Parts: sequence; structure tokens; C-alpha cells
Amino acid sequence: MPIPVYAFTGFLESGKTKFIQETLEDPRFNAGERTLLLVCEEGEEEYDSSTYPHACVYKEVIEDLDALTPEMLTQMEKKYHAKRVVVELNGMRMAGDFYEKMPQDWQIAQEVMFADSTTILNYNANMRELVVDKLTGAEMVIFNRVPVNADIMPFHKLARAVNRRIDIIYDHTDGSTEFDEIEDPLPFDVNADVITIADEDYALFYRDITEEPDKYDRKTVCFKGQVAKLRREKNGIFAPGRFVMTCCADDITFMGLPCKWKEADRLAPRSWVTVTAKISVQYHNVYRGIGPVLTATEVLPAEKAQEDVCTF
Repeated sequence: MPIPVYAFTGFLESGKTKFIQETLEDPRFNAGERTLLLVCEEGEEEYDSSTYPHACVYKEVIEDLDALTPEMLTQMEKKYHAKRVVVELNGMRMAGDFYEKMPQDWQIAQEVMFADSTTILNYNANMRELVVDKLTGAEMVIFNRVPVNADIMPFHKLARAVNRRIDIIYDHTDGSTEFDEIEDPLPFDVNADVITIADEDYALFYRDITEEPDKYDRKTVCFKGQVAKLRREKNGIFAPGRFVMTCCADDITFMGLPCKWKEADRLAPRSWVTVTAKISVQYHNVYRGIGPVLTATEVLPAEKAQEDVCTF
């Protein structure tokens, strides 16, 4: 049986410890399961095991994450006969720094991010790579210390720009809690006869079609992109797309879609084209599974986009 891991991320003093403490005090979560609590970052808040309904939580402090090994974690698991793991991650480290150390039979069951509303925008401006890392893997983000009637849109945009499916909760200073119910309409019409993608909207289109391909099945799309040739493919297929930046220059990646076109072998790599194509959802090696595959009805030379790299 895999060992479920409940991971809590966020920067120092963002509310991780308080939430974990309250969770372990809740008999609905702590019903007697033997739990290994791993603390990779210690702030002003401290854990108080005397308030837990069951004395089955065993805390270990990870003082040197770089020295940690899967074998060490397995030893801790066996030492306490733990059936699950709760881990408070270090906000100044990438989440993957810990995940890479996990034993093979440990499995992430849930990842939640905590953010102090008074500081998170500054963190995003100065340490965006760390913020994006935490938002990308989280199922939920909780913005703490939000003043009542404050403008929540900056926090909403921050979270959804990185992770469109993340659940967002605002914990207000008066003790009330608000769930984010802001809808994010797409900047293009998926029900149009031809879905026309503006140059600045390609990143959103690519993310949406790869996350929800069935929504686009058997529809027609038109967009501008650069030509990329696919490895291990014969003539008659290429991948029009754009270079996309998620958080910083270091993570710029070409994001293209496999596209069938009878004259694909004549297209020059990196040249700009406007593609009109039918979309089908089928198996392709690019995805190592099912995904959107285009069949072009027209491929025309195009002027380069105003911005070489597009963003979310």
C-alpha cells in the first residue's frame, strides 16, 4: 500500500504550521492513524501535541534537506510504523527538492499552498520562480490575513495565471472565510465556426486545449505560430506553436501542437505561418497518450508576432 503524503507549502509565517496544528487537532482527520509529521521549516508557531485527540503523531525535524535520502525517510516511517505523512515544506526551496527524496512507495495525496496576502505579491515580484513552483503543484491555495472588503482580484489572477484548476480560499482578518467564485472567461469563442486565436492569447489557448481537449474535438481553429519539426515523424506532419514563458526567462519552452499537412516537409523550421486546422482528439507520441491533433486545411506564410515569447 502506498504511503499518502499531505504536503503544505508556502513562505515563512504564511500560516502552514497553524493550519497543520488545527488539522491534527481535528478528530475527523486524526482518528488514530499513525502519522509522521516532517517539519522542513520552523517559524514562530510551534506544534503542540498535547491537544491532539490521539497520541499517534510523531514529529521529525528535517534540518538539512540536501542531506536527506529516501532511505532516511523509510527508516523514519518504519520507526514509528507510520501509515501516512504530513510534511511542512521549506518556502525557500522548490517543492521538488523534497519530492525527489521520497521513497518509491510514498505518494502525494494532497498539496496545499498558504500565502500571506500582505507579502505574497512582493514574493511574486521578486521570487516568482518559487511562487510559481508552489502554485503549479497545489490543489488549493489559501490566502491568509485578507482585509474585509479588500480587492481579491490580484490574488485571483496570480493563482489562476499559473494553475487554472486551483481552488482558492480567502481567510479574512475578521475570521470569515470566502471561496473564490470568480469565473475566468476565455478571450476567444470556443463555439465559433472558426476559433480565432489572437497572438497574445496563444499561451491560454495551448493550456486550455491540452487540459480539456474534448472541448475542442471536431472544431476548427486558426492561429499564428512558428514551424517546428517533430522527431521520429515522417513527412506530412509538423508542430506549429509559440515559445511560452510561465514565470521567468529560464523556463521559456516551445509549446506546439502536432499538425498533419501534406506539404509540411516544405516548411522552413522557425518560419511563421497562419494555420487553419480541424481538431481531433486521438493518440499521439507527443503526449504519450491522448491529446489534440490538428489536420490543416490551410497553412499560409505570416509576419512574425509582435512578441517573440508569449505569456499567460
